[in-house]
Amino acid sequence: MAVALRSEAAADRAFLRLLFGEVRARELGPAGLDPVLLQRLLDMQFEAQRQSYRQAYPAARFDIIEVDGVPAGRRVVAQADGALHLLDIALMPAWCGKGIGSTQLRALQQEAAGAGLPLRLHVALNNRAEALYRRLGFKETGVSGMHRAMEWENDNE
Repeated sequence: MAVALRSEAAADRAFLRLLFGEVRARELGPAGLDPVLLQRLLDMQFEAQRQSYRQAYPAARFDIIEVDGVPAGRRVVAQADGALHLLDIALMPAWCGKGIGSTQLRALQQEAAGAGLPLRLHVALNNRAEALYRRLGFKETGVSGMHRAMEWENDNE
């Protein structure tokens, strides 16, 4: 299994929308929404997230995670405010639990360590990825709304 990163391109839009829908569907659970209404809601949220990341972090790196040349997920990273920020990491359900996420996180930890920066992220309070972050040495730095702020510092290794 060869995992690689490449820069997001305009041609990735349909994949990114599908990925967003898969991730949000897991978070929403059986919400009982009308399928047409759900699609509209997800479309609006997808666009809002894309615009928000680009406005708040214009120099962010938007990457597609590929496995054997096939898009499997995405990663959005920015350096700002004296830290490396993992803004988003998401994998299609078929690729979850295969070590891809932890490999991406370790690579970001190495990048942060090399730059002498902490690595920060926010995770939804009900997101099972929090356990992975804690295993990799991230510590909680606060809770705001429905998200937990976490940070990894170079001395956590």
